[in-house]
Amino acid sequence: MLPRKSILNIKTYQPGKPIEEVKRDLGLKDVVKMASNENPLGPSPKALSAMRKKLAEVNRYPEGGCFYLRQALARKLDVKPDELIFGNGSDELIFLALRAFVDEGDEVVVAAPTFLIYEIASKIQGAKIKKVPTRYFKYDLKAMKQSVTRHTKIVFIANPDNPNGTYVTKYELDEFFKGLPESVVVFIDEAYFDFVSEKDYPNGLDYIARNNVIVTRSFSKSYGLAGLRVGYGVSKSGIIK
Repeated sequence: MLPRKSILNIKTYQPGKPIEEVKRDLGLKDVVKMASNENPLGPSPKALSAMRKKLAEVNRYPEGGCFYLRQALARKLDVKPDELIFGNGSDELIFLALRAFVDEGDEVVVAAPTFLIYEIASKIQGAKIKKVPTRYFKYDLKAMKQSVTRHTKIVFIANPDNPNGTYVTKYELDEFFKGLPESVVVFIDEAYFDFVSEKDYPNGLDYIARNNVIVTRSFSKSYGLAGLRVGYGVSKSGIIK
């Protein structure tokens, strides 16, 4: 049995080891984990209470459309319910976008360095990766746009970036979109948007009226729900469908 050629030389993503695994491997009793950007404060008591109420129903498959979460998020974000998509963490939405828009041999543009899942997921899809070096660990959007060709299908932008911690300003993002072909999907990963307070930081949702923008966020970080694996994406309903 032979695997697909596109995955033969892919290195697996190495997340931070769970605390229990580190304790077992190293014979330690007390471990402070800082490798995965997990929220040390934990989830809200209200979230814990809601989960406890549902524990007796774990014998049932979940409602796939996320009806109540969809309605609540639509109200909070001021978007339409059909402009939302949910995933097993926002990582799953990265894979979904690539499967939906990228064929083998198509190009995907990423910064270097940045979140490794973009490259790994793109390679699994058989895409050609175009890496654009950061400038002082900050995205060089001008150079990234210059690297776009007629074969480019997706550009990934982590804003703020993981792991660099830098962010793209509203002016920089506006300039990036000028002249960019609408055939190129711009995937804006805002997993850490809750941690940015600078006034020139753009809200990715302001760009979803465009025909080529997908914005993803996560409940893992600021909400302390990493173990539930809940991510969501926002885009035009036509893209979501």
